[in-house]
Amino acid sequence: MAALARLPGLNDAPQPARRLLLASDCEDQSEELARILRNAGSVESISIFDLPDQPASDFAGVIIDIDLTSAAAVQRVRSKLTGKPYQSLPRLFVLADALHHGSAQAWALGATDTIQRPFHPESILHRIRQVFPETPEDEQATDARILSTGVTAALVVISKLFRRLPAGIPFSFDDVMQAETQVLRALKRCSLRQWLIAVNKHHNKTYRHTLHVTGYAVAFAHHLGMREDDQRRLTRAALLHDVGKAFVPLPILDKQGDLSDEESVVLAQHARLGYNALKEQRGFPREVLDVVLHHHEMLDGTGHPEGLRGQQISDIVRIMTLVDTYASLLEPDATTSAMTPEQAFGILELMGDKLDGALRQAFRPVALGT
Repeated sequence: MAALARLPGLNDAPQPARRLLLASDCEDQSEELARILRNAGSVESISIFDLPDQPASDFAGVIIDIDLTSAAAVQRVRSKLTGKPYQSLPRLFVLADALHHGSAQAWALGATDTIQRPFHPESILHRIRQVFPETPEDEQATDARILSTGVTAALVVISKLFRRLPAGIPFSFDDVMQAETQVLRALKRCSLRQWLIAVNKHHNKTYRHTLHVTGYAVAFAHHLGMREDDQRRLTRAALLHDVGKAFVPLPILDKQGDLSDEESVVLAQHARLGYNALKEQRGFPREVLDVVLHHHEMLDGTGHPEGLRGQQISDIVRIMTLVDTYASLLEPDATTSAMTPEQAFGILELMGDKLDGALRQAFRPVALGT
């Protein structure tokens, strides 16, 4: 293990001024990580149960190495990281594996980024240098922090929805409105490309898809010159459009490869399930419910769940269907490589009258980055 600290190129340059706080509930297992982190700055290692109420002002960020099955450790982290003193700090969680609920729980506890074992030193150091800026903070670091805050806000909302709705726990629309503010700020300050790069760090494909759709939807709203109120409407619709997948069994959501006919039927129910769940919560705008229920409808009547056609489909649904379809085409699976933007947009064109032709052409510069 000690050899990790002497990998070529990791120790050749002087250590930067970055100061990191590493909190662990199993310090022996964290020693390997601490050795890697020392190549990016000085590291103060403490027990999770010794997390201070107020972190030192010169910390660039905090790394949480935690057993998420330990109720005591989880409660301790939640009580500290969700408090105001930690909100300005990047908070990176170490995950033992790529389990769906591990990632969701980390975001709910206040993570702004995640890494996972086994550790790859060069990748970890690259990530640390991206998300934990050296002090004082420069403009580029400020942009990175705003971007991270926007992605995190979106992830926290999605995570809450996926945990609370299936359990019958109330969910407030106010949570969505707070997140949309952070998302809009991030995408005004940073480019769509930067947003997509940040999103692609996160392995959970359901969450990642929602964040892709959100990024493209907001970028499209900017391109169309929408008023801020309309940008907000589109942002919240994007964040919530796939909420029904919270009710789809994980073996189907996370399946590698093609779904069986029976599994496809179950997945297709997510639009109706999401609509019913949000309608029961009350307080969600009609247009959001419209998007959740109808984002798989096609203008020629071949969509689902209601087979709507033409003028029966609202403008906001037409936009979300276009963006959702495009984002899905860009995502690889176990049997198919990711399409290029040109290939994905070519498929949109082949769909002809299923999609709104005027919106499709207006979306071209956003999709192709031209």
